[in-house]
Amino acid sequence: MKVTLIQHTPEPEKLIAAAAKLCYSDSGCENIMDDLDKEKTVNFVKMLSDLGHESPIEHISFTFGIEGVSRSLLAQITRHRIASFSVQSQRYVKKNNFIYITPPVINESEELNRIYEKSMLDSFENYNKIADLLAEKYYDEFIKSSVSEKQARSKAEKKAIEDARFVLPNACETKMVVTMNARSLLNFFRLRCCNRAQWEIKAVAIEMFKLCYKAAPTIFSSAGPSCCNGSCSEGKMTCGKMNEVKKEFKKIKESLINEKECINCY
Repeated sequence: MKVTLIQHTPEPEKLIAAAAKLCYSDSGCENIMDDLDKEKTVNFVKMLSDLGHESPIEHISFTFGIEGVSRSLLAQITRHRIASFSVQSQRYVKKNNFIYITPPVINESEELNRIYEKSMLDSFENYNKIADLLAEKYYDEFIKSSVSEKQARSKAEKKAIEDARFVLPNACETKMVVTMNARSLLNFFRLRCCNRAQWEIKAVAIEMFKLCYKAAPTIFSSAGPSCCNGSCSEGKMTCGKMNEVKKEFKKIKESLINEKECINCY
């Protein structure tokens, strides 16, 4: 798994402070960025957090590259609908190099891993067989319709993998570009950094959180699972480890602050 912060809104906290400034003062739009030094910016952002006024933070967005994850994760992350997704297509990209994701618990067992690997290789073998047979069928059809040989082969392969992909497992690796505004990200972290989140999306969420915290520490100072800022939202389904989770995220934030300070020393 690899998560990269491709791009984010420049000076994200200053932009949020400027938007808040417009809400709470008679400043005009042309000068809302004026006189916003670091101290004023931090104070504005903290004030918004204390008031629970979250709409100004929607003005900033973060774009991530996510690789080495499963199609199973794709089904979960796209449930967060206030976001934009660009995903590697199984309809247009043939899986010549079959990469799959193995759950850690399966990796721990030699027997489970053997069964799992066989299942993956069998599905890939069947995928290639179906794709090849369909490609032959469609090639003949395109040739009969007076399409050139080169075009017939290209069109036949594309049409073949469109149906052959149905045998590929959820474990099949995919890549995506994801963009969310900061308010959506805070909600995403509340839900997906939680111990009760599925292991893969939790791992992705924590990496995304780290990148966001580095870029905008004031905005994401209280980010994390719900128990880090109050009670657990899972009710009777709680993991029962609130104190451990709070310590874990406090440690993550401290390590990121120290890392930033070390970089600034050079």
